[in-house]
Amino acid sequence: MKLGEYQKLKVVKTVEFGIYLAEREGDELRVLLPEKQVPEGTNVGDELEVFLYKDSKDRIIATTHTPKLTLGKVAALRVAEVGKIGAFLDWGLEKDLFLPYKEMTAKVQPEDEILVTLYIDKSSRLCASMKKLYHLLASDSPYGKDDVVNGRVYEFGHDFGTFVAVDDCYSAMIPAHEDCSRLHIGDVIEAKVLGVKPDGKLDLTLREKAYLQMDADAEKVLAVIEEFAGALPFTDKASPEVIKRETGLSKNAFKRAVGRLYKERRIEITERAIRKIR
Repeated sequence: MKLGEYQKLKVVKTVEFGIYLAEREGDELRVLLPEKQVPEGTNVGDELEVFLYKDSKDRIIATTHTPKLTLGKVAALRVAEVGKIGAFLDWGLEKDLFLPYKEMTAKVQPEDEILVTLYIDKSSRLCASMKKLYHLLASDSPYGKDDVVNGRVYEFGHDFGTFVAVDDCYSAMIPAHEDCSRLHIGDVIEAKVLGVKPDGKLDLTLREKAYLQMDADAEKVLAVIEEFAGALPFTDKASPEVIKRETGLSKNAFKRAVGRLYKERRIEITERAIRKIR
């Protein structure tokens, strides 16, 4: 019998509180399907498709209900409760799914919706994990360049970018040079497809096309200059790392924004600084 998966089992015995199922008649390993879930007219010898999990007493039990997540798949689940050793997720069954702290990539709070996978731990229990989702996501999305999509943030890979599951199932990423500092694990975002990689994975951007984004970036740079008392202690000749750290913009976006502000005569540029014109 396969824990965490759908399978077809045969009815081998009926009792007052349900029916017992097995892979074949005569098997000693049997699992209970509670009486309230037994389809009407079910008889010994019939075959039923059920899902197997463990109840609150750690016994394997069958259900005809549909869980939101099965073994080795990914799904967005709501955090029902956070306890001392982990969190409990609503996955559509009577017993909530346990998410251990060691399987979290970020702290979670009740009512958060997070992307997780299902696995069997060393104690043969079904548990959730927020880790290692990348290779479980599909790469055959129907989207192409310039399409607008919705996706859920599931991991921050600082050297690579921000990992997103489009429609909670397709693999995508926002490149590292974009400012994602305001995003959190579980956030659902609207983004534009920059391109589709040869392996089918999507590259996304939160930014509009350059000529639309420039005004917003210019105001952002101006706000940063104000934070430095009206004089930014570097120019667009600074390293990309410094520019990204202080403004959240890529070097190219920063240069475009500075150019816009200079053209509008809102700033002056010296050899070592950018000053706001009062």
